[in-house]
Amino acid sequence: MRIALRRTVLFILLLGLCPGFTWAQQATTKRAVVLRRDPSKSAPIIAHLAKGDRLMLVQMTADSGFYHIETEHDQIGWAWSAYVRLSPTPPPPPTPTPTPPPDTGCDASLWTHVYHSYRLIVHQQCVAVTGTIVDASGGGEPDGVRHEADGDTHGWLKVDAQFQNLLNAGNQNDEGGNLVFEIICKFPVTQADAETACANYTDKVKLPAVGSHVRILGVYVQDTFHGQWMEIHPVTSIAVQ
Repeated sequence: MRIALRRTVLFILLLGLCPGFTWAQQATTKRAVVLRRDPSKSAPIIAHLAKGDRLMLVQMTADSGFYHIETEHDQIGWAWSAYVRLSPTPPPPPTPTPTPPPDTGCDASLWTHVYHSYRLIVHQQCVAVTGTIVDASGGGEPDGVRHEADGDTHGWLKVDAQFQNLLNAGNQNDEGGNLVFEIICKFPVTQADAETACANYTDKVKLPAVGSHVRILGVYVQDTFHGQWMEIHPVTSIAVQ
């Protein structure tokens, strides 16, 4: 049921969140298949995909019988096209571009630089949340956040009691009971297809130290391509309180 829900919510997307956005082609695996580094049966294997895994095509046409795809775990490679079933692409809903009210302070222009913004379902266009920054890296990073390949932070906010309703099962099960926050383009981009999102943009959000009690301002969304947890993404500002 959880897999079916993921497939359903992925189509409930907001077209107007990013100017110039076009629908991405979704797909699933027909059977177990290997993900290869290059479009060749002799190319090194990156991962093994199970039957029914969700995919997204990086490019619409096959190359040497292989589709260039991205998995729901952000792995990018090539899969044999005969084992990939393309999903019907729904017509985009007539959703106007959401613009946060001018008195909220959220920077709507940040959507231009959100990598794969179509994965995010907006629940509130601008929200301020308070809590304490906790280590999301398991001690692996001095700043306490995971350094994502698309250049974003993957941080954790232990929200104050009045904001517990912002968490869902994904936050509880996969994110230590914390609200995820993503400062976009904070780090060098190491994922080739994410470079465009951070082009001509310099991050201005300061990341306070782990243990800081802060107020985070940004867009409250659900990420449908992972554990469906809730996030503040993108973050407009973080202020220590």
